[in-house]
Amino acid sequence: MAATPPCEAIFGGFVFGVSHVTTIPITLRGSEKLKAELHRLKTVDRPWVINAISDARAQGDLSENAEYEAAKDRQGFIEGRIQEIEGKLSAALIIDPSSVDGEGKVVFGSTVKLEDEDSGDAVTYQIVGEDEADLKLGLINIASPIARALIGKSEGDTAEVHAPGGVKRFEIVSVSYI
Repeated sequence: MAATPPCEAIFGGFVFGVSHVTTIPITLRGSEKLKAELHRLKTVDRPWVINAISDARAQGDLSENAEYEAAKDRQGFIEGRIQEIEGKLSAALIIDPSSVDGEGKVVFGSTVKLEDEDSGDAVTYQIVGEDEADLKLGLINIASPIARALIGKSEGDTAEVHAPGGVKRFEIVSVSYI
């Protein structure tokens, strides 16, 4: 029997081996956030930097014009980010967590309440895509050690998280799809 790839994401019974995936899972909220950033880049930032380049060119000698160089650098960043977001959105598998039927299991998009078995501390996380992750907001990347340990487990199960700081054990208190 072949070994299971170390980086797998399970969603509703489907297994996506990360090395073979052509789609990127992202929540509906995450896709809306990327679309808003793309819109801002195209309608605000891009026109602004084009104007800045035009103004810098009007100042004369471009070889010693720091404002021109800064505007060109900014333009490169903006165009690169536009391409990156468009690529991610074109490969996105948009998942609305509220429409997921995970049958009580932890899957992409689910919100999981955990209790640290050592300290008794309670934490709540939602498993999201890479671009959405923000630990301060309780949003964890699907590829993170804790998310990988939780995927496929149910309420009442214990998840062992192998993190850089050592092994931690969490009891899954509840799983919801909101």
